[in-house]
Amino acid sequence: MSRIYVLHENPAWLPPLAAAFDQRRLPWTEWFLHHGTFDLAAPPPEGVFYNRMSASSHTREHRYSAELTAAVLAWLTSHGRRVVNGAGALDLEISKVRQYAALALHDVATPRTVLVAGREQIVSAARQHFPDAPIILKPNRGGKGLGVRLFLAADSLATYVDSDDYEHPVDGLQLLQEYVRAPRPVITRAEFVGGHFLYAVEVDTTEGFELCPADACAIGDAVCPVGESPRQKFEIVDGIDAALRLRLERFLANAGIEVAGIEFISDESGRTLVYDVNTNTNYNADAEERAGRADTSRSGPGAIAAFLGAELARLPIAA
Repeated sequence: MSRIYVLHENPAWLPPLAAAFDQRRLPWTEWFLHHGTFDLAAPPPEGVFYNRMSASSHTREHRYSAELTAAVLAWLTSHGRRVVNGAGALDLEISKVRQYAALALHDVATPRTVLVAGREQIVSAARQHFPDAPIILKPNRGGKGLGVRLFLAADSLATYVDSDDYEHPVDGLQLLQEYVRAPRPVITRAEFVGGHFLYAVEVDTTEGFELCPADACAIGDAVCPVGESPRQKFEIVDGIDAALRLRLERFLANAGIEVAGIEFISDESGRTLVYDVNTNTNYNADAEERAGRADTSRSGPGAIAAFLGAELARLPIAA
């Protein structure tokens, strides 16, 4: 019997999706892609294969999971299997530079960014390209906002780069990026399932850049001034700009991405800049509960389960 196969390397992120599958009585299996053996001369099983490989897999001691996933996706595709978030999605998941290049093709603005290869090049590049401005340093391959640091001046960046605290990027590539001043300390993450907009969530960035919304990331309420009620870290909001939504959906279709969370920020002049495309998207259960979406097909896990179930139903019945 055909099944849904979930390709991943982080079991902590799986339970909400597993519950949504089970709620709909969908047949499914997980493929944990850290180690494995695959007979390339044999055909893969029949079914729908959903790739959830994360750019941050190396932070969980799964350094080569992305490379293994790329090989498995090639094998699946060569046999004509239905793959959701295939090779094109994985390629963009593990490289912000390639994300920005693909976004530019669809007139989606991104922050000014300088690619740097080599630790010894970082400070001189910052002084040359961002001489008088705050600057963000981030890895080309990151995930969850890990490794993203704000520096108010090149001197403080130099101190960090020369210190034992410096984090080496897994692919050797760092990005220097303009610091975008927003009227409020908030970014927006637009969620897409089946290539179509599902909902948007505002994320309070007061406490920093680690923005993973999953419950497993254990992020609490945002800090606030004394005497005020705590702000919610994640809050679902009504829609996004219609023109931006259309451009993002076109970008996803062209890139072969069907499930994604796209993060953007608006500056004081009204510019909207996309800075991250996450094809291994997670959802915040508390935010969905407050919005009346929990345990429905309007939730993130519910929408994915419904989408994958519909794709499974479209497959021809094996003789």
